[in-house]
Amino acid sequence: MVWLKRRGMWTLRLVTAVSAAVAVAACGAAGIDDGDSGGREARYKRAIEDPHPQPSDVIEAAGAPTGVVRADDGSLLLSYDLRNVEDDEGPAAFAWRIVGPDGRTVAEHAEHGNAEATRTTFKGVAGGFVRVPSGEGADGAYLLDVRGKRHKVVITDTPMRTRPGDILLSEPEPTLVYRTATRTVAPPAGVADDAILVAVDERGTVWSLAQFLTDEPNRVVRQRDGRTLGSRAVPYSDSGGILVAGGATAALSLTQSEDVRGLLVTTDDGEHWQTVRDGGIPWKTLKGGPVSLGLELLTDGRLLVGEEGGRYWLADDRTNRAFHELRTPAPFTSFAVDGTTLYGIADSTTATYGLVKGEGLWISHDGGREWRQYKQRR
Repeated sequence: MVWLKRRGMWTLRLVTAVSAAVAVAACGAAGIDDGDSGGREARYKRAIEDPHPQPSDVIEAAGAPTGVVRADDGSLLLSYDLRNVEDDEGPAAFAWRIVGPDGRTVAEHAEHGNAEATRTTFKGVAGGFVRVPSGEGADGAYLLDVRGKRHKVVITDTPMRTRPGDILLSEPEPTLVYRTATRTVAPPAGVADDAILVAVDERGTVWSLAQFLTDEPNRVVRQRDGRTLGSRAVPYSDSGGILVAGGATAALSLTQSEDVRGLLVTTDDGEHWQTVRDGGIPWKTLKGGPVSLGLELLTDGRLLVGEEGGRYWLADDRTNRAFHELRTPAPFTSFAVDGTTLYGIADSTTATYGLVKGEGLWISHDGGREWRQYKQRR
């Protein structure tokens, strides 16, 4: 996974930087305001109450996407979600729009729903986007190609040994991976029943956090082709952390009770580990504690740490010993990383008829030094 929840957009697949052809507007653009709040409310209500909503109506009423993922050709899938403003129950609407590498709309779709349903999310893969199943099992998974055509995937309960290119689709319950070559969704083989966090890197290595019910400390376990390659004891015993892996780097956020204590990091494929308890990040004062923490890994080995709807820190280099705070053009309610490209979404934290200042999707290709606001091309 957006950063509205710890398992949201922060778990996007790591791929190469997004195409520069995507149309953007200069950083510092004013917030959106159509000057007609009553009209917006009416359009919003019509969109969520319509049994067959139009994608453009849902997207216009939403104002900002709730998620963004990228396919290997540079195409983007933007997700939009409308919820009942007055109540946690009631009607809702969902839409997605696929934007090609040139920034133009390729396909879009909308559907009616209810506010209690789990948000629909996707992962970017080779050739398109896979819908992440919700609830128990892999039901609901399918592939959208970059033209917006829907394809079935093979869903099996038989665990398969992970290979290079396999994508972690969901975890921890259920833990599922997606194999592009066969369009197969299955649980990864060899992962212990006591694994509470899982990550899969581009080589097919499975990293997991094994939790023990005894006084023995939790351990980060590294496996490939069904074989255990090594493990590392974790300084703290709580299970509310986040595990990420890519290249030769893996990192686990360390938690204890309601506090985030730092990071456990390896940059040499598990041969050596370091504990980062400072590095320029005020761990003890992060808003929301472990549940609201964001942790993402760029393809150049740098880690990005943040607090939900708050501040964000990017490592100075791939050693991940020191971090600097990012300056953002608007308060972001969600954040994502794709390769070395940063995505921030400015939106309200709850469903509302109005729009916040700077609302929308912001993109940075240079580590957060400059931000551009995404503008749709038709």
